[in-house]
Amino acid sequence: MRYAFTVPGESFLPLIDALVEVNVRVIGTRHEGGASFMAEAYGQLTGRPGAVLGTRAVGAANMAIGIQTAREDSTPLFAIAGQVERSLRGRDAFQEADLAGSIGRLAKWSGEVSEADALPAVVTEAVRQALGGRPGPVFLSLPEDLLTEMVPGDAALPGPPRGNGDRPDPGAVHSVLQLLASASRPVILAGAGVLRARCTNDLVRLAELLRVPVMAAWRRPDVFPNDHPLYLGMTGYGSPSSVRERLEAADALLVLGCRLSEVTSFGYTVPRPGLRWAHADLAPRAGRNGLHAPDIAVLSDARAFLRAAIARLGGSVLDAAVVNARVAATEADRAAWEAASIVDDASWEGPGVHPGRIVATLRRVLPDNAILTTDAGNFGGWAARGYRFRRPGTFLGPTSGAMGYGLPAAIVAALVHRDRPVVALTGDGGFAMTMAELETAVRERARLVALVFDNERYGTIRMHQDMADGGRPAGTDLGPIDFAAVARGLGADGVRVEADAEFEPALTAALAADRPTVIHLPLDRRWVSVDHGPGG
Repeated sequence: MRYAFTVPGESFLPLIDALVEVNVRVIGTRHEGGASFMAEAYGQLTGRPGAVLGTRAVGAANMAIGIQTAREDSTPLFAIAGQVERSLRGRDAFQEADLAGSIGRLAKWSGEVSEADALPAVVTEAVRQALGGRPGPVFLSLPEDLLTEMVPGDAALPGPPRGNGDRPDPGAVHSVLQLLASASRPVILAGAGVLRARCTNDLVRLAELLRVPVMAAWRRPDVFPNDHPLYLGMTGYGSPSSVRERLEAADALLVLGCRLSEVTSFGYTVPRPGLRWAHADLAPRAGRNGLHAPDIAVLSDARAFLRAAIARLGGSVLDAAVVNARVAATEADRAAWEAASIVDDASWEGPGVHPGRIVATLRRVLPDNAILTTDAGNFGGWAARGYRFRRPGTFLGPTSGAMGYGLPAAIVAALVHRDRPVVALTGDGGFAMTMAELETAVRERARLVALVFDNERYGTIRMHQDMADGGRPAGTDLGPIDFAAVARGLGADGVRVEADAEFEPALTAALAADRPTVIHLPLDRRWVSVDHGPGG
């Protein structure tokens, strides 16, 4: 663990001192929500747990959004809250609450330590829970007075947990290969487990051996090189119609390292009833609540499964007729996806910028190793459909749909990879929730570019209001903010771009700057989503 993110509080000052002593960089943030997003993004980017620290009830409550995001993203995270002194517990002390039993319930596991002797065992269990099985956040409540006590000298320190599913059942692996090889239109749907296991190259190898096309789970677009002829797009919000149509046409499906969330599965309609499918994951789905179980379940991390499958295939190849048929079908599917993924062709002369042209410019200007982060909002649909990710580890986005994530995540990406361009895609609503963290970025010398798509409203919710029968727009219109001026006031660079032609020079200058830059992009409110706008 290299970083800990926090708004310091008196209830855990000894812990901060201890972290500094072991060379953990403690970064003070402007809000615990931003700190928890940073810790979550660190875990998602590196695969190692990030840490967020907060004080008692108020700090812990503010950390909740990042804890819940880590739970949905299956991201390892240590959330630690200082608690009131043990002698005051249960007396309605200052900022007292049952932290482990309230905020802690958002985590995969939570606990409160009451005695120093118990600390090693509790920490060991916390590490096991954070990293074992499906990773996730753990929450620890530590009384203030406990932090000044000595842990017994003979206490065993926790080591890394033993892997789960490291050796997938050979029979199950063979059955999956048979399923894919015998189908006419199979598909692999790959998720964060592939990214976490750092095995995109193995996935490419298996897909090429079997000539099976690959789709990315929602907000995991970097799981497979998007310019590969076997890639057919990302599911979920913003996906073109070709993606769902191809999934519905599949006669076999392998879900790999993916939990099949509501958005990824198009409201749990994938896999469809009657479809033969396999699930290789650290927590394969069980049939419950109307969801049907996989025909083949493989308890394994993605890397172990892929390497076992590739080894099992050996030098064998598919029948030439099967290969030719699959190649032809996939070429047609790929062409359909490419045609449906054009986002910059609508006629448009303003006012404001064309969001599709902004994304097309990013795609053209940014190098393959650039990292994009995103917030929640309809603006993300243009990037989801029109950008091309060519390397793993180049995207950060929350499957929780949490607003305010884009900027804190970009700060972390810029700290971890100081030699790579980092661009945050945000809406005006989400950016305003955490824009105070720009000062954190300036202070930490994090070089990043934040794009703010501004329609002066909570656009996604307004869309739902307009779609509802008899819906009345309320609470979704926002007032104007000069985001470029805000950026300059916080020590960053800020520029307002009013027309498409102004964006590329502004982006080029921002990428070359030695400090964070905010590019304010006003939008015509008629740009509702990637499928609904003034140009088409």
